[in-house]
Amino acid sequence: MYNTHMFYFDKIHGKLILKSDLLNDLNHFFTTRESIIRTKEPDFLYLAEENTKIICDYLEINSCNLISPVQTHSANIATVQADKNNYPDTDGLILTDNKQAIFLNFADCVPIILFDKEKNVAAISHAGWRGTAQKITRKTVKKMIDEFGCSDENITAVIGPAISKCCFDIGEDVYEELKSTIENSKGLFEIKENRIFADLKGINRQQLIEAGISKIDICPYCTYCNNDLFFSYRKENATTNRHSVVVKLNAV
Repeated sequence: MYNTHMFYFDKIHGKLILKSDLLNDLNHFFTTRESIIRTKEPDFLYLAEENTKIICDYLEINSCNLISPVQTHSANIATVQADKNNYPDTDGLILTDNKQAIFLNFADCVPIILFDKEKNVAAISHAGWRGTAQKITRKTVKKMIDEFGCSDENITAVIGPAISKCCFDIGEDVYEELKSTIENSKGLFEIKENRIFADLKGINRQQLIEAGISKIDICPYCTYCNNDLFFSYRKENATTNRHSVVVKLNAV
């Protein structure tokens, strides 16, 4: 169903990361358990701080230029500004400056990278079921087109590791909300033993297709099933550990 052959593992200073071949012109990666940079758990704080220094060194930026918003499962999208690193109540960031980098954090929700090579504009969206229901990724695409002259023909989308349909059961109300966001829901929901399972990655993919995006890579990894590689809010009893998506534009 999905094109998933473009994802591959790499390392930064021996720390495992995940990348997509579809974004060879963008400095990007998904962190894993060993390259964690966001946590509130004391046992992981030192590791996260150490990894942040390693990643800043790798990206050739200082820590104040590694920008992350305060995520609240909203559909609010901001464009990163010079000399500003506070973005409250924000679940989508657009990047236009190659001297900065952005990262958002995940532990089952769907991470989406958007990139227009021609305009050298990139974005990350955080799409849990609430963000997906509010069409945050489609809204990010629209903002890139309206404000920066990007084209749907030139935008590439990469959907990263997230909880898969096999492990994401939802209630009837969430099902109705998610289904209403797309015209074609074939194969994206499944009923097993009176439980409804939703394919959040697939729903976001379908939203992108219906927004005119055709270049899409979708990660096969399920954060719940592949908990040895990624963090899972559901499997790990509401863990505050997060894997992250990091993006930095190349100079043009």
